[in-house]
Amino acid sequence: MSISSLLTSALAKRHDLLADAKLNNTDCYRVFHGTVEGHNGLNIDRYGDAWLIQTFHQTLTQDELNEIKLILKNINPLTAIYNDRSDKNSRVMNALDTADETFAQSAQVMQENGIKFTSKLRHEGQDPLLFLDMRVGREYVHANSKNKTVLNLFSYTCGIGTAAAVGGAKRVINIDFSSFALEAGRKNAELNGVPEVCQFIQSDAFPALRQLAGLKVGGRRNQKLPAYPKMSATQFDLVFLDPPRFAKSAFGTVDLINDYQGLFKPAMLATKKGGTIVCCNNVAKVEREAWFNSLNRCVEKQGRSVASHQWLDCHEDFPSFDGNHPLKIVALTLG
Repeated sequence: MSISSLLTSALAKRHDLLADAKLNNTDCYRVFHGTVEGHNGLNIDRYGDAWLIQTFHQTLTQDELNEIKLILKNINPLTAIYNDRSDKNSRVMNALDTADETFAQSAQVMQENGIKFTSKLRHEGQDPLLFLDMRVGREYVHANSKNKTVLNLFSYTCGIGTAAAVGGAKRVINIDFSSFALEAGRKNAELNGVPEVCQFIQSDAFPALRQLAGLKVGGRRNQKLPAYPKMSATQFDLVFLDPPRFAKSAFGTVDLINDYQGLFKPAMLATKKGGTIVCCNNVAKVEREAWFNSLNRCVEKQGRSVASHQWLDCHEDFPSFDGNHPLKIVALTLG
């Protein structure tokens, strides 16, 4: 099938979702998820006043790009930006005309369920400052944070923390290693009038988590530990754990395939009895039930229990093969 046919079909399947988005003050969502909808590596999203077209495997021809832009224009005549990220490092590699480049590098504001978020389609990082497939996670914390203390780990631009604060949390701590991401998080808090609720800590997750859990801060073998912010042991009503697939630092290794427990254990210890820890794993090869069982075993080894759990499934603008979405999110209420 042609790209035009595939995109038209995808839009038809989203008819109800797009109508609901308009009613719920949401102008950021995915309209084409190529991996599942017929063109691997092509994603098309709405980010506020823009359509963002991205390729991760193969560059679009000019004719293909024109076809896509024409269909999108007929839905809504927004500015359409094309980011070709098909090179091996996923960096944007194509030039834009002057007007589009200026627009792509300018700060934009979009809304998700009435919550405002800053966005920039091209910047020093790679992504447009909000992961749209995490909408269900933001909705969960917004609905479950009233009068609670919230810890947002690997916070990136603090979308989760912002949703928690808007949802009535009394204290939100966002932790991330990137000063650029945290600055966007501060902007998000300001856009929604909740800066006094939110705290932003630039830190490697390992020392932050281990201190909060009351554990000794250590590091990888023969690695000299750099300075890190000092924190006191603290437990939270709600902890959100959304680590990257793999990362290394002097303090430890993030590995969602082989050692999720290395992060989960201290995060769980920083969760109050009766509190909830929301765990995320975005690796497709990690089987959902096996991962869930490993979380339960880790809880039991610490003499605690999982009182209840709730799976949070991505919305229909992020379809998956046979219901097995690479992004797995489960909320565990701990005894």
